[in-house]
Amino acid sequence: MSGARQSNRRLSRWLSPARLAWLLAAAGALLAWASPVRAGSAAGVGLAYLCACVAIVAAHRARGQAAPATGADTPEHDDVILVAYASQTGSAEQLATQTRRVLEAAGSRVRLAPLGLLKSDDLLAHARAFFLVSTTGEGEPPDHVAPFVRRAMQPDPHDGHATQLATLRYAVLALGDRTYANYCAFGHRLAGWLNHRGAQPLFDTIEVDNGDALALRRWQTQLSTLLGSDVDTSWMPLSDSVWTLDERVLLNPGSAGAPAYHFGLSPRDAAALDWQAGDIAEIQPRQPAHHVQRWLARHGLDGTAPVQCEGSAMSFEHALATRQLPSEDDHLGLSPQDWIDTLAPHARRSYSIASLPADGRLELLIRQARSDDASAADGYRLGLASGWLTAHAEPGDEITLRVRTNRAFHAPPDARPLILIGNGTGLAGLRAHLKQRARDGQRRNWLIFGERSAAHDRFYRDEIAAWQNDRVLERTDLVWSRDGGELRYVQHALSAAADTLREWLDAGAAIYVCGSLDGMAPDVHRALLAIVGQHRLDELISAGRYRRDVY
Repeated sequence: MSGARQSNRRLSRWLSPARLAWLLAAAGALLAWASPVRAGSAAGVGLAYLCACVAIVAAHRARGQAAPATGADTPEHDDVILVAYASQTGSAEQLATQTRRVLEAAGSRVRLAPLGLLKSDDLLAHARAFFLVSTTGEGEPPDHVAPFVRRAMQPDPHDGHATQLATLRYAVLALGDRTYANYCAFGHRLAGWLNHRGAQPLFDTIEVDNGDALALRRWQTQLSTLLGSDVDTSWMPLSDSVWTLDERVLLNPGSAGAPAYHFGLSPRDAAALDWQAGDIAEIQPRQPAHHVQRWLARHGLDGTAPVQCEGSAMSFEHALATRQLPSEDDHLGLSPQDWIDTLAPHARRSYSIASLPADGRLELLIRQARSDDASAADGYRLGLASGWLTAHAEPGDEITLRVRTNRAFHAPPDARPLILIGNGTGLAGLRAHLKQRARDGQRRNWLIFGERSAAHDRFYRDEIAAWQNDRVLERTDLVWSRDGGELRYVQHALSAAADTLREWLDAGAAIYVCGSLDGMAPDVHRALLAIVGQHRLDELISAGRYRRDVY
């Protein structure tokens, strides 16, 4: 950036609305005082310079305000704090919204914006910024941020602007999951890029493992310290609701793959029937009852003792089912309440919702997770949440969950064609969209879905056939990878229909992908790159026409 441009930006920041108004008033007074004879005097020159400065700043602000980042909520104020988020499934966006509320409660002006819609120059307009960013896949940024990364964050050996963010002070909240490689990688990558540009951290990057409450509390504490006020920086979590397990149906008997089940849950309170296609259910998993009882017996504790857990009164045994039970005999001598206060709760498990509120219940499609365990009777160990839901919970049991808004996978705001691509239990998220499209009479829908076997893994067979007959599905490609011959997956069906795909995109279609992060999603992405190229794929992402819910 040239020295002149830097001076203009510094001048723009100094000229707050109040100072700008004062200068304009001063300019008016000086003009009134200046006579024609004095027009060439020092006062005239000063007046000209003053007016020029005001004009430069006004023009600079006009350029900055004429084309704000689409979707960003931007108050017209120089001292606004930027809160930017990079969210794949809605978590970072919700935390960013809560951060904004805390800052505004302390009297700050705040601009909330998705990181993917910002340009690096946008950061120059702010003295402080908070970035709340997720990492997806193997250390990748969320989908909508990829164009920003390529546009602004790629290393450039000829880059001469390493200090262009020297006036910015920032903080990063990095969301991730330790079970994946490159944990919180994008958050650290963003912080490193900001440092390289000369920005200064307000405090060290805070990592959040799978929604860890303690890590979030550290973020809140840092906000409180920075604000220097008595504003309560804590925020209320999404409210839980209680549901009853009405139905559990095995969808793939005889399959060579792990069992997959359809679940139907009815709410205790009908007000909980509130979500959109694309939203996510966060379930509080529980330990199987026999695991808890065995643990209680080993420690000689009374499971019927009353305790308080998450603000509710319940038995010690019931509360323990929501906690991570230690394998070692530590904490001996604690009271039941101390145990509950000490043990960490299980991390919630997220599942794509497969139904609409109009269905009167929340439906899920969940595969039973298994891991090899030679010590187990069956040679494998069940996943905590999927094992509890598929093998231990019984019809009539209560399920605690909360719905998380996942704006990044919501339906397009118009009736444009939809290309729905998925595999396995990813059909859940696609099913909700097809249900909504059927209700809205939107019939330009193309489903590309893959599983193992047509004989055993044809989830929702009758429902898909009905959509085909009713012309809700204009085109359906079902791909079976284990039905003999050469292995074939959804990306192969996509590549084979490349010309048709381009025609649908030319007609304004949006692409929605739901399913496996390992294999399917990156393979589909590579197929799309080969068909439309990087530039057009970036355009689709920026326009919200390429969306993914992958896990």
